[in-house]
Amino acid sequence: MQDNVRLLINNISVVYSDVIQVLKGVSLTVREGQVVSLLGSNGAGKTTTLKAISGLLKPENGKVTEGSIEYDGKHVQNSSPEEITRKGIIQVLEGRQEFKYLTVEENLRVGTATRWTKPYQKDLEMVYGYFPALLARKRALAGYCSGGELQMLVIGRALMAHPRLLLLDEPSLGLAPLLVKEIFQIIKRINEEQSTTLMVVEQNANMALQIAHYGYVMENGKIVMESSAEDLRENPDVKEFYLGTAASGDLKSYKNVKAYRRRKRWL
Repeated sequence: MQDNVRLLINNISVVYSDVIQVLKGVSLTVREGQVVSLLGSNGAGKTTTLKAISGLLKPENGKVTEGSIEYDGKHVQNSSPEEITRKGIIQVLEGRQEFKYLTVEENLRVGTATRWTKPYQKDLEMVYGYFPALLARKRALAGYCSGGELQMLVIGRALMAHPRLLLLDEPSLGLAPLLVKEIFQIIKRINEEQSTTLMVVEQNANMALQIAHYGYVMENGKIVMESSAEDLRENPDVKEFYLGTAASGDLKSYKNVKAYRRRKRWL
């Protein structure tokens, strides 16, 4: 592994059902200890990128047909999810998929499945430290948790697996603004306090760029822009199209959106 690169995606293409090309020459780098945000609208290819990394593309439907994915310097493209998980890559799926008939604490313990013989009590204490709401609900069935509690639960369950690379898919989806802010503050703390490397797929570009070190913008299966998170926050095009503000800070009008679409520099 060179220059502390944890993940290196080099010019990958993904095809579904041997016909539909979803990713078209995607390249990106995630360095150890970074938070990297992948931004873009619905259908841009963000979730497919995460699934290509974590091995969740189904062989009969989607597969990496070109390029390479390297994790800690070793090729992992088209490996099984089990192999990927054992290497320390853990993905939190969009949709907050819990085991609804298990309690909150039992759900968290599922995260230790790759290391059953090792103690987990300190890990539980760590998770409850980040998410006190889960401690208060630890004996409740997960199926009765709110959307915010479920988001905390699935992130906490992933932390129980000791991830070396944590992939988060739309952690803000469907949550109230105050709860979104809280979740992202905790994600930032996890990065800083646990030295966890994270890749965050998000439509909420404003929140994602506040906690990220580096960011990529994806459209139509391609990376169209990349830079430090600070530079992306100040980029006038990103401000107007992804952050919802014009250069002056005013909310963009429909007319401005149309003008912006005509002048996108990457089209």
